[in-house]
Amino acid sequence: MKAKEKENLRNHSAAELRAELTQAREKLFRLRFKHGVAPAKNPLELRNLRRQVARLETWINEKKAAPATSQAAAPAKS
Repeated sequence: MKAKEKENLRNHSAAELRAELTQAREKLFRLRFKHGVAPAKNPLELRNLRRQVARLETWINEKKAAPATSQAAAPAKS
């Protein structure tokens, strides 16, 4: 994945990232299944997809944590 693609995906909303994650997991599942039956033409694609899934999960978790950290950082007003 190129840097511009990463930056573009990172700026998506959490819902869009979840949709991308679902697609990536489905593709990884299918590729693993095919690889189990017959060797994949490009085994590096398995590694790249696994990393893509991890990257998407990280960005989703960052988006979840961002509102929580901004509320914790704001001082409580009395």
